[in-house]
Amino acid sequence: MNPARVRRFWNALAVVLTLSLGIGGAMSVWWLSRHGLAVHRLTRGVGDTVFLSADGRPWFRLDEQRRDVPLDSISQDLQRAVVAVEDRRFYYHPGIDPIGLGRAIVRDIQAGGRVEGGSTLTQQLARTLFLSNARTLGRKAKEAAIALLIEVELSKPQILELYLNRIYLSAGVYGVEAMSQHLFRKSAKSITLAEAAVIAGLIRAPSALSPWSNYDGALRRSHLVLARMRSQGFITAGEEAAARALRPRIQPYRQAREGMGGWAKDYLRQQFRNQFGGDHPPDWRVRTTVNREIQEAAEAAVVSGMRRLNRPGLEAAFVALDPRNGNIIALVGGSDYMRSTFNRAVRGRRQPGSAFKPLVYAAALAQGDSPVSILTGLQQVPAPGDPEWMPRNAALEQSDALTLRAALLESNNAAAVTLQQKVGTRTVLRLASDAGLRDLPDVPSLALGTGLVSPLDLASAFTMFPGGGETVAARGIISVVDAAGGEVFSRPVKRTRVLPPPVAFQMVTILRDVVDRGTGSAARRLGVRGPVGGKTGTTDDYRDAWFVGFSHSVVAAVWVGFDQPRTIGRDAYAARVALPIWADFMKRTAKALPASAFQVPSGLVPEELCSVSYQRPVEECPTYLEYFKEGDRIPDGLCPIHRGSLKQRAARAVQGLLRSLGTRIASVFR
Repeated sequence: MNPARVRRFWNALAVVLTLSLGIGGAMSVWWLSRHGLAVHRLTRGVGDTVFLSADGRPWFRLDEQRRDVPLDSISQDLQRAVVAVEDRRFYYHPGIDPIGLGRAIVRDIQAGGRVEGGSTLTQQLARTLFLSNARTLGRKAKEAAIALLIEVELSKPQILELYLNRIYLSAGVYGVEAMSQHLFRKSAKSITLAEAAVIAGLIRAPSALSPWSNYDGALRRSHLVLARMRSQGFITAGEEAAARALRPRIQPYRQAREGMGGWAKDYLRQQFRNQFGGDHPPDWRVRTTVNREIQEAAEAAVVSGMRRLNRPGLEAAFVALDPRNGNIIALVGGSDYMRSTFNRAVRGRRQPGSAFKPLVYAAALAQGDSPVSILTGLQQVPAPGDPEWMPRNAALEQSDALTLRAALLESNNAAAVTLQQKVGTRTVLRLASDAGLRDLPDVPSLALGTGLVSPLDLASAFTMFPGGGETVAARGIISVVDAAGGEVFSRPVKRTRVLPPPVAFQMVTILRDVVDRGTGSAARRLGVRGPVGGKTGTTDDYRDAWFVGFSHSVVAAVWVGFDQPRTIGRDAYAARVALPIWADFMKRTAKALPASAFQVPSGLVPEELCSVSYQRPVEECPTYLEYFKEGDRIPDGLCPIHRGSLKQRAARAVQGLLRSLGTRIASVFR
């Protein structure tokens, strides 16, 4: 072979090997530094990350299935039992134990199977905290490296403390304190020697030896633990015999119940983990926005509503926000947390139906319409690109002309589609996106709520109305404080201007009308008082029922439906299905969330109008105050419906004559 070629080959091979070693070395350094930092965090010790409710009181822990306690709160018998059966040389090895590993291999060969593990207690802790249970050489190598890092950073008592608090012991329970409470209804400091042996024996095979499903197996394993303790001098032969003679009484398995606020707690935990990963820092305090009394009222309203509807499998979701700061003050993700923990308030995405219409009307008002601008030609509403598509109203009668106020009052579908075409679909989509409702379809039926939204997102979008044209981002966590009292995270209020204040107030007056005398009027019959507004939403075939309502203090959204969409029931309008839940909540929280008056922003001019014809009133007209912004056309005609005085009737006749004459003259010029 050509010597030059041989030399080039070996040179190339040397370069490849050098590069490989360099890359491998760099990756190893990166891996070790990353895990070194994670291990260093363990020096903080044990403790609970506690979530506080809005009033600052402790509410729940990050992990309810664990109870971290200091080492001196764990009985000496339990500490010694674990060391005896899991790692007899724990106090002498540096994290990995060649002697113990060799002994385990010999015993496994003699028994013809795996009877003893070779992992040290420190290696088990490394696997529990940082690695999977995959039995591969790569995982074992990582486990050994992390174990060495742990031994460098922590003392033996600290390692044992962490191990006893973090080890899995079956039935979803972690740590000896939690297992002591589950098995014996007592603390880990108070258990007997026999009870300590039962807990220590679970570590090797927690599922197979669970005392609730295999008591005899767990008892036999505990006898092995006692024998190991005696052989290592932790107990005497007499103590072993006395403990063997006992059959510890196992308490019935106590299912962990979140109780009140299950979905809210899950949501807040996930928000915390999104920020801090899987870390479980001890003695941190997480300040949340949830008001426990209001949360309880929301859950009670949902339970009562589901009981009233009495349809198996029917679900509901509820979310309440403070429109001033976006605080989530209550969140309910379903009808029964113990049956389903899926959070429909946050993760459920369904068509909102007519509950979306206020965004279309808000876009029209922002473009210059007023609440009494008139929409005409409603009996024939074309749909661009689909000439055969026609929107239908829930009611059989169809007016050909309506004011915006009257159209939203009765939730007129043709009017909503006409308005969408008038202002432009892109304009509606832009407003929706600014309000947090994204990925909606660019279709003619958008105005009828054919996109997909979650209750939380829709409630957040509705904050634009009581918020004076500003939406406020929903937040569940306000701040996180570490064990030293330093703030490590904060979420400030985030507002976005999406409408001018005069437009937002005009929408408030229309949506108040919806509750006072429109599709939401059932709220008044159900006892809701004070200045409130809202909108119903019912989708095709009664598959989804919505109500989103608000006062100055709260925006609350209710959804009712089946997880797999199907008809809720005959004539299952939102006013009958979803609105009563909202009304119940509003009554329960009337004192805590008072419905005070909405402030009229500058730039609006009040005018008294007839509440039937939306024209200037005559003597017999029922009247209301309409607010007009700059540029709005204020009606100048007298009400043609009510009788009025002789002078008013004469003025009306003259107006009619002049209007007719003007129309004829205009037709001549056309």
